Amino acid sequence: METKQVLRYPRLDTVLMVEDAIRKYDGELKKRALWEHLPKKMMYQTYCVIIDYLLYSRKISIDSVGKIGWIFYPEKANEHMKDKHLFWRK
Repeated sequence: METKQVLRYPRLDTVLMVEDAIRKYDGELKKRALWEHLPKKMMYQTYCVIIDYLLYSRKISIDSVGKIGWIFYPEKANEHMKDKHLFWRK
């Protein structure tokens, strides 16, 4: 894995802004187009740090065409597991 020199680390409000944009354009835009549709401008390197973080934390995915989609839905996972019980098997 290649280590990159990060010039600017994003603030929480910036990460949340990118997350909201990804949810809004879910599966419609590629990386560069999404960056251009953000409500506030930011350095592309900072944006790439956020995208790398969201990929690493498994909140987003990038399809074979390069479009970014939101895949983190904890409320649906909890709803799905509500009726199931986990037991140890002997």
